[in-house]
Amino acid sequence: MSVIYDFKANSLAGEEVALKRFEGQVLLIVNTASKCGFTPQYRGLEDLHRDLSPRGFSVLGFPCNQFGAQEPGQAAEIQEFCSTHYDVTFPLFEKIDVNGANAHPLYEYLKRQQSGLLGASIKWNFTKFLVDRAGKVIARYAPTARPEGLRQQIETLL
Repeated sequence: MSVIYDFKANSLAGEEVALKRFEGQVLLIVNTASKCGFTPQYRGLEDLHRDLSPRGFSVLGFPCNQFGAQEPGQAAEIQEFCSTHYDVTFPLFEKIDVNGANAHPLYEYLKRQQSGLLGASIKWNFTKFLVDRAGKVIARYAPTARPEGLRQQIETLL
């Protein structure tokens, strides 16, 4: 059986990143999109990241274009949008699929650990997975769950 730290993903710059790099941190893993009604959640995600990262927390953003084609841009456009509009400093990764035959292995793992309303499938952009310091997937949150509403649960894991 895999653990979250066994996975790798490419950064927006195309560099391979081993999730082992985040071992010992509390993580909030989110599939993101730049043209979604939930896109303003970038602000709340960034606030959590900035406030709590000194205590061992990180948001990991995974752009995805599977829901309403709401992340049509290439890596440079995604980075520019996130930097310009939301001053995002948390790690962003290459655009991935979260459902279907081409789903990223990390998301296959996350969905097996915490199913949601649609079973194993991701419902929409900004679905969130909370991972504790030991790498265990603790919770899954719907796209409607606002990042600031997760602060208390995150802080209990820190």
